[in-house]
Order: sequence, then structure tokens, then C-alpha cells
Amino acid sequence: MTITMTANYKEVLQPATVEFIEENCVEGEYDLDDALKFIDEHGEEDFVLFYDDYILAGEKIGYDVVDAFIEYHGVSYAEHAEDAYRGVYSSAADFTEEYYSEMGEVPSFLVVDWEATWKSSLYYDFDFVDGYVFSSSF
Repeated sequence: MTITMTANYKEVLQPATVEFIEENCVEGEYDLDDALKFIDEHGEEDFVLFYDDYILAGEKIGYDVVDAFIEYHGVSYAEHAEDAYRGVYSSAADFTEEYYSEMGEVPSFLVVDWEATWKSSLYYDFDFVDGYVFSSSF
């Protein structure tokens, strides 16, 4: 059910959800429209349980990053988004090249297939989601 009118949320949401909204959106710092959108996308239970974690992570690393992370791992892992985040890259191969270059100098004469290296070496340790890279061991 999509909550389209902010005025009627008290009539359609569970008492615990309304209480959370009253404390954190009406009297607190959270935006009511953003909160209702989160409820539409993730449900009331996840809103009450994980919205604080979502907001904290979003304020630190950006909501687009957190949205990509929870799309892949689930909203219950929102608190891990900041620790898992490794950056934004145009491809997994670009991340792989930077990752191994930081470990030591890659000789310029060496021809490396970074995409194949990603698939054989880093694919299991990192997640590439919409250009964002996250460690899978958070």
C-alpha cells in the first residue's frame, strides 16, 4: 500500500509506526515525506527497526550509496553500509586495477585483464552494485 497523503498516515499505519513518526519526524529531525517513502519501499516493521541506521549511514556516505547497498544486501544491513563501502567505479575492472595497484607497483609492461582478475580474485570478497563497491565481509 502506497502512503500518498501525509495527513492520513495515523489512520493507515500501525501504532508503533505512528509513534516512531511522531517522535522522529513530527517532533524530531527526520523528514516525514522521506519516512513515508521508506515505509512504502521497505515496510513498517523495517522502518521502525532500521530507519535510524539508514539515516545515519545516508548522512555519512550518501543515500544513493546506502540505497544500492541495501538493495543488494537488504535493509537490515543498513548499519554496515559505511564499513563496507569502498568507493564508486565505472567498472569492476577499474576497481580491481586500483585495488592491486595500491598493493604495489604494477609494472607498465605487464598486460593484465582486470575483468578476469576481478572474476577470479575479488568477486567473492567485494560486491559491485550500480558502480559502488562494497566489501562483502562487513
